[in-house]
Amino acid sequence: MKVLLVFAHPEPQSLTASLRDVAIAQLEADGHEVLLSDLYAMGWKSEIDRADFPALAPDERLLPVAASRQAYATDTLTADVKAEIDKLISADALILQFPLWWFTMPAILKGWVDRVFAYGFAYGVGEHSDRRWGDRYGEGRMAGKRAMLIVTAGGWREHYGPRGVNGPIDDLLFPINHGILYYPGYDVLPPFVTYSADRFDAARFEAAAEGLRERMRTLETTTPIAYRRQNGGDYEIPTMELREGLGAGMSGFGLHVSEKG
Repeated sequence: MKVLLVFAHPEPQSLTASLRDVAIAQLEADGHEVLLSDLYAMGWKSEIDRADFPALAPDERLLPVAASRQAYATDTLTADVKAEIDKLISADALILQFPLWWFTMPAILKGWVDRVFAYGFAYGVGEHSDRRWGDRYGEGRMAGKRAMLIVTAGGWREHYGPRGVNGPIDDLLFPINHGILYYPGYDVLPPFVTYSADRFDAARFEAAAEGLRERMRTLETTTPIAYRRQNGGDYEIPTMELREGLGAGMSGFGLHVSEKG
């Protein structure tokens, strides 16, 4: 299997970087090919601006969605973006690895998503009608591929528990897991999260490393999160609301995980 690992941390000696090395070593030991996009080391440009669309006329208004659609359709995206799209197409699995900063991914990684998940490639694809609403949420270009997050968090595990003050970790990561990875069709695996990242000693690191090795060993077999497929019958089209009777007694993001899963 070919795995693309997109890494976002500025410090090569960080816990996050050490765990990255553990993941890569295990994947390669198991015979997988690993592609690494180390965004800080690459000097990745995170913001979308006119420079992303060289074919755009100087006096033309920049509408990012329309510009992305045109650039992807005409193969005029910038070389750095095209290189990352090529990696995504060739990879069987995608891993996003990052520290949890202000309850989400670092800006450089969000900028990677903003620029690389182009219109016509990761979104804006498929039929829109009264029967289906595009190829997304379980369908799309990445259908059949796997994805997961490797996350380091500074707070205690309890801080991110069901009653924790920071909110449940699955809720905090839902916009990434469901809205970025599942949206274009990935089978999304449960995340690997390390807590109290600033309080590690050698023993805690080895325990976390062994847990991560096991997740890498089972990357091909771990059961994905059972998100509901948008066009699978659970949602009304075109309002995209969950059908009556489904998710009884539930609320919030948990509504979008099938009880059958």
